[in-house]
Amino acid sequence: MTDPAIAAPRPLRITLKRFFRAPKGMLILLLAILAITAAFGSGFALVAPVVLGGVLGAVIVDAPILRYREGEWTVPDGAILTGLIVAMVLSPMEPWYVAAITSAIAVFSKYLIRVGRANVFNPAALALVATFYWFNTGQSWWGALPEITPLALVLLFATGIFITDRVNKIPLVLSFLGAYYLLVTITAFAGQPAKVAELYRPPDLHAALFFAFFMVTDPPTSPPKQRDQVVNGVITAVVSYAVFELIGAAYFLLAGLLAANVWEAWRRWRSKAV
Repeated sequence: MTDPAIAAPRPLRITLKRFFRAPKGMLILLLAILAITAAFGSGFALVAPVVLGGVLGAVIVDAPILRYREGEWTVPDGAILTGLIVAMVLSPMEPWYVAAITSAIAVFSKYLIRVGRANVFNPAALALVATFYWFNTGQSWWGALPEITPLALVLLFATGIFITDRVNKIPLVLSFLGAYYLLVTITAFAGQPAKVAELYRPPDLHAALFFAFFMVTDPPTSPPKQRDQVVNGVITAVVSYAVFELIGAAYFLLAGLLAANVWEAWRRWRSKAV
């Protein structure tokens, strides 16, 4: 006979509390706080379609896949995260369907491009680069609060450091930011200050911080050990800087992350093959 205490569903309050204590739930909450804050600068009416499009595009794809794999309906928290990040990077001037398609591609890539049980690429980064060429999309990184008062950097730092510590990726973030701004500073002193000056100012400064805290630290595509995190962060920084210097593509940060994702996938494959 089934114990009534076991069979009874958990109260919604307890379920939500447990969800938002988990890293994914906590990250959704933090990104929502940043998005709402950023909307005061960009305008709620402007950002709402891209946010809804991004989240719904990811959820509509991921929910039935999870239902098939798990045998029951579950909250597609990973898809919600992907949709939020896609929306917060894309320009809010983009049509809602561009955000939806980008998020859908991101979710599909997570299941299609894998090494073992883990996806190779950060889904949002890969999809944003793909649709850059498909739709010639703009990437304003409005979710990083560049259009708010400079005090908004405090909120960006606070939320970013909090989640970075929760997922144990502090060495990864420090190595990326350290190597990235070291290369930029060397370039400035080498006689090209005007070329890199923009990287110290909004929106590029905000973009680099948001990118470091909320994308580089993606647990499925970043290494767990501190030594490997340092290497990963340096690779991300060097490739990002090289793409900025040589090509000047708007997605230079994302290109660095994708390169580091390849290195991490190779490292994991090699460690299992040995």
